[in-house]
Amino acid sequence: MIVKIDVKGYKSIKNQSIELRPINILIGSNGVGKSNFISIFSLIRNLYDRNLGDYVIQKGGADSFLYFGKKQTQQIDIDFFFGSDFSNQTNRLIISLAESQDSLYIKSLDTAFNSYGKWHFHNYAKSVREFSLKGIQYGQGYYVNNRLKEFEVYHFHDTGDKSPMKGTSNINDNLMLKHNGSNVAAFLYYLQEKHPKHFVRIEKTIKSIAPFFERFVLSPDRLNENQIRLEWREVGEPDAYFNANHLSDGTLRFICLATLLMQPSPPKTIIIDEPELGLHPVAISKLASLIRKASEEVQIIVSSQSVYLVDYFEPEDILIADREEKETVFNRLNKVELNSWLQDYSLGEVWEKNIIGGQPSNM
Repeated sequence: MIVKIDVKGYKSIKNQSIELRPINILIGSNGVGKSNFISIFSLIRNLYDRNLGDYVIQKGGADSFLYFGKKQTQQIDIDFFFGSDFSNQTNRLIISLAESQDSLYIKSLDTAFNSYGKWHFHNYAKSVREFSLKGIQYGQGYYVNNRLKEFEVYHFHDTGDKSPMKGTSNINDNLMLKHNGSNVAAFLYYLQEKHPKHFVRIEKTIKSIAPFFERFVLSPDRLNENQIRLEWREVGEPDAYFNANHLSDGTLRFICLATLLMQPSPPKTIIIDEPELGLHPVAISKLASLIRKASEEVQIIVSSQSVYLVDYFEPEDILIADREEKETVFNRLNKVELNSWLQDYSLGEVWEKNIIGGQPSNM
């Protein structure tokens, strides 16, 4: 898992060392920098895919990434520490990005391996526009490559009429669930055919929060066998036709979340941006259970604004984002320090009372 991330000069993050655990629920008020932290993973994913330049342009240019812009900050430094636990840091990815012509280039990209307490470094790139570890099949780069290839930020927010989740997808687009759920029908069909036990568990979980839902009806389009659409059957209506357009926004999002967290081989690190959006409290409770269960095998990083979701986790699972003197700071909660409060209040209520921070400063 990712044991720690050191970040300097990135957006609102001036200089922070953020330790991570199997479960990391990131909370804080609007505008403090939660999204900036989550976007680090999107940045690294685009760098990995040799798409750094286009990504920086799409997001507003170099000034949008450098702490208070290029007049104040000339370089972004990001250092990922990987390991099985906090005391076993085995690999690192060290990236420095610098500004040029309102874009960012890779000033240096290094990896490191810890052997008997000593870090051994290897440089892979200097002063290049694009570079990827994707094709490296040997040495330190190979081990870091296996960590990076699954970096993906999932956000199932778009449930409008033109939502990618509601359209058709190629039936063979089933290697992994995409970040926006656009191939959820194809991926579920793959699970139905190749991993039926996991598929049935997903169906039962959806039924537990949507009692009108009976089961999925997934098969290739009869007129185009390369395409598939998310179709389902409603309880008591065996002859009626229903697809994703007939689902509520919350149910459609929950289908994607359940599929992501209950698949047989989930990504090693799952990053989800505000998964509680549009969910009923009962669905949020079920989501919390899915997160805890998945964290037994993979690492979960969630950005959330839900008091209901926070209530289902331990204080040590919660990472507070706040602003102090024009920069984002991160603090992990400590259960011992909160014992007196937790005797009378839930963790969510303690957050609402602004005891732990993560609320607007004028509350």
